[in-house]
Amino acid sequence: MTDEDLIAQLTAICGAKYVLKNASDMAPHLTDWRGHYTGQAIAVVKPASTAEVAAIVKLANQERIAIVPQGGNTSLCGGATPDQSGNSIVLSMVRMDRIRHFDRPSQSITVEAGCILESIHQAAEKEGLIFPLNFGSRGTCRIGGNLSTNAGGLNVLRYGNTRALCLGLEVVTTTGDVMNLLSPLKKDNTGYDLKNLFIGAEGTLGVITAATMQLFPEPKALATAWAGVRDINAAIDLLQRAQAISGGNVIAFELMPKSIIDNVRRHYPDVAKPLENVPPFSALIEIASTADADAQPDEAGQFPLTQQMEQLLASAFDDGLVSDATIAANLNQRNGLWAIRELTPESEIKAGLAYKSDISIPLQHMQEFYLRAAKAADDIAPGVKIFGFGHLGDGNLHYILTIPEDGHPDFMSLYPQFDQMFAGLLKDYGGSIRAEHGIGQKKRDMLKAAKDPTALAVMAAVKNALDPNNIMNPGKIL
Repeated sequence: MTDEDLIAQLTAICGAKYVLKNASDMAPHLTDWRGHYTGQAIAVVKPASTAEVAAIVKLANQERIAIVPQGGNTSLCGGATPDQSGNSIVLSMVRMDRIRHFDRPSQSITVEAGCILESIHQAAEKEGLIFPLNFGSRGTCRIGGNLSTNAGGLNVLRYGNTRALCLGLEVVTTTGDVMNLLSPLKKDNTGYDLKNLFIGAEGTLGVITAATMQLFPEPKALATAWAGVRDINAAIDLLQRAQAISGGNVIAFELMPKSIIDNVRRHYPDVAKPLENVPPFSALIEIASTADADAQPDEAGQFPLTQQMEQLLASAFDDGLVSDATIAANLNQRNGLWAIRELTPESEIKAGLAYKSDISIPLQHMQEFYLRAAKAADDIAPGVKIFGFGHLGDGNLHYILTIPEDGHPDFMSLYPQFDQMFAGLLKDYGGSIRAEHGIGQKKRDMLKAAKDPTALAVMAAVKNALDPNNIMNPGKIL
């Protein structure tokens, strides 16, 4: 089949308006968000229904043409970018953005894969509920992409990552058949757990077209604090104390190094310093409660969660864990503290060329790993800037290495050395090369070196069984 014939058939499925074939129209879909990967495609197709997705995939499988599923195109690993072969169709899910069903009794929502994350937040909030998956790209990323990478974000500590929030899926298989696993049931032990096979698969096994996601009661009270800590081990101790004193109600606990704070304020000077004297490491802490009683002040005008936070920080100060701290007294102050964390990714980009990593480390080894990695990175690139921050509660670090202030003739040429350095340290400490951003193209070779060989063989067998013609997002993960 010629490209012209293929486009004619795709047009018959979706309509001419939704089959992009001109280079200028396709360009935004062929390069990843950070501009690191650019590929080629026969066309970009924008289906409006599961039936249209099924017809497209069936056609592609018959003709041995690759399908590259794409949501908001916010992948950090080239996972939604086609390769250079030009023998692919980018399957953009942007038109499949509807909310199909809201189930109040089960506190769940069924949405199409192209639904923007922030739209799910807004729909839940109208009902006094929340969808707790949350990160900076919430206004552009889409739930299908979140599911494909098993995204985490700021609230994993309390609510779990995307896999934990998903109750059911609708998936188009490589043969163009529709598998309906949509359900609000929390217990359904009827054979293999096929739903979780597709979550985190980065579109390599099939196309997620819809999902049923778990919602939660909206917090009635919040307490937010910024604490300067002695070191990373002190931050871990503080986390454990916060969990104990709050009854497990810590919803966020972010490790923030001084280098990040300085960089944010350098590029966004209107952002206020969280503390007068910022130490090398700080923790951004948030406790939440859904109980009405916690939203009511006592006779002295004190709120229960604020009292818990004060008690936490006072004991930590007495024991030398915390050097200084501030508790947000109102919403504006809370937003000011969170602005530092929210602006971190954008400030990284402004800091210049950077090596990105998204890793998991057992908490007992976090401090030693952090310091060893910093020294090893400086040995490779003297003067490299270290931005190591992340979701300390679940052991997830975004360890960023940014080009030195005085530059480097070819900083990107050092990336393989950084890969090797991180892989070695992660192996020493029982860590993972990927926590929430997926493998995509970026970490494919690193995965081969880091993953258990038997596990890789099983993954390859699953891929071959479900996608024998290798049409689903080829070149990603494996």
